[in-house]
This record gives sequence, structure tokens and C-alpha cells, in this order.
Amino acid sequence: MRIVESYSHLNGEEYLIVHHPKVYKEIKQVIAAVDASACLVKESKEKTMHGKRLYGPKRLNNEFAKLFRAKGWAESRYHYYVTTKRDYLQEMITLSPKEQKAFLISKGIKEPIKSYKQTDFVKDKIAIEVQFGKYAFVAFDLFVKHLLFYSGGIINVGVEVLPVKAMASDPKGGRLMSTGIAYYEGEVYNILRHGRNSPPVPLLILGIAP
Repeated sequence: MRIVESYSHLNGEEYLIVHHPKVYKEIKQVIAAVDASACLVKESKEKTMHGKRLYGPKRLNNEFAKLFRAKGWAESRYHYYVTTKRDYLQEMITLSPKEQKAFLISKGIKEPIKSYKQTDFVKDKIAIEVQFGKYAFVAFDLFVKHLLFYSGGIINVGVEVLPVKAMASDPKGGRLMSTGIAYYEGEVYNILRHGRNSPPVPLLILGIAP
């Protein structure tokens, strides 16, 4: 596959170029090594294109996972305790989960709620999410997951890899991906619409295609 477009939010790409050029090169190498044609394995059950061969999101994700894992990228989980009080959150954000629990108990909360967020590929404080899913999953990555890992000090930049709109279209007519799949142009538009500083985390969004 190849990178068709890219968008740097809050100097996410510039951070990689200056501080982690080798890792950035590695990300590009992994994308280039994925053979999209081998992932046309999904048989559509949608009425408008029943029986048509489409790109299989699971197969694409598995290909990326295999290549990233081979280069030392690993899953990371960020554990934390939930609070609905903003002033508590400001004090808790840099504490360990154990310290967060103790802090909430000291505030009179008898049974603090524990939770976690997981990201697939983390290395050198850089997180990568490869998304061939619905719009809601990408919004969660961009406005919740990357931000949580960033504010918790787990990462310094988040990278989101998305298909461009053209990847969903067959040049000879029809579609090559299921309907409702999020695409690069739409998600960059959503970020631009929120303003320059939202979400408040450095990001690099990459639009890819076969």
C-alpha cells in the first residue's frame, strides 16, 4: 500500500521527523509492505453489491499487525480510575492507578471505578492505530484514546492510519469496501471543523490506498 495524503495536527509529523526519523521511516516501510490485493477476501452481503469481493478489514488489520509486531511494536494498556469531578481529575492525571484509587478513597469514594484503554501498537512513546472500521471507532481513537494516552504520559504523538475515500471505489464501477467505513478526508475534515487545538494532542493522520 502507499501513503496518498497526510495531515499533521499540532506538529505531530514534525515531532516524528525531528525526534524519531528512523521510526517514521519504519512506519512508512510497514505501510508499503502491505499487499492490499491479498486482502480482497470479504464477500459482501449488502443488497446493492451482494456477492462482490471487498477488502476485508480484519485481514487488512492482521497484515498490519504482523508487520508492526515484527518490528517491535506492542500493545499497550493505560489503566486508570474514573471520576466525574474535574478538580479531582486534574490532581489524579499523573498518578499511578494505585495512587489514583487511594486519592479517590481519601475523598470519600468507597468503591472507585477502575477502567482502561488499549492501543494496538506503541513504541518509543508513539502510538499507532490502523482503522478500517466505522466512523465511531475513528472518532474514539482521535478524541479519546490518543488524548488519554498523551495526557497520561504514555505517548508523545499519535498516528492514525486510514483509507482514503478512493480506496472504497472500484475504477470500473461499484465499491471495494463496505458502506460506512471511515475515510481519511472525512476524518481530517472533522478535526479541522473542531478548530486548531482540538483534540489537544499531537497527531499524524495518514491516508493510504493500494
